[in-house]
Amino acid sequence: MPTIRNAKGAGIGYRLGMLDPLMRRLIDPPLNRLATRLPWPADAVSFAAFGLGLGAALAVALGQPQLGLALFLLNRLGDGLDGALARKQGATDRGGYLDILLDFILYGLLVFAFAWAQPEAALAAVFLLASFMGTASSFLAYAAIAAKRGLQSEARGQKSFYHLGGLAEGSETILFFVLCLAFPAWFAALAWGFGALCWLTTLGRMQAAWRDFAD
Repeated sequence: MPTIRNAKGAGIGYRLGMLDPLMRRLIDPPLNRLATRLPWPADAVSFAAFGLGLGAALAVALGQPQLGLALFLLNRLGDGLDGALARKQGATDRGGYLDILLDFILYGLLVFAFAWAQPEAALAAVFLLASFMGTASSFLAYAAIAAKRGLQSEARGQKSFYHLGGLAEGSETILFFVLCLAFPAWFAALAWGFGALCWLTTLGRMQAAWRDFAD
């Protein structure tokens, strides 16, 4: 299959969204070492991490953001560990599907939890959820067409499917939620700002698709 190390024409989002490759270089080595010592199935770790994420969302809804932060950080640790275990045990399509599905569900639930706890911030939460629709659909639609064309990328490590970059990628999203959980009073302002970054990411991915998929 053709391999693209830096996606052609990925536009604004790819050029500026660089946290994920940097974080991969920092966290992958220790996670890979930890994975060699653990016999746990990768899918089981994915579900356990998701359970911690659900606990984080419940804590936020109940007005306990500090507990939510602790559970969210554990969720992210589990999310990284399941990938390391998959690399050791053999990556599967089911595992890749679970990884992205559970992340998207959790992010949406966390935004809903903040809206529940802070009704005055509901409009900001709705704007953020709408922006998530843009980033999720542009990400997955690009991946689907890339798979159809046999494209691969190594820019963001070993992935189950094509990962196109952007201003608001996984690392930026984690940082956003960490800030919201650490400073819940800032949620509305952070949501407006991060939502705007998400829309810029969507536009950048649309530009990439327009160029990369031209017949």
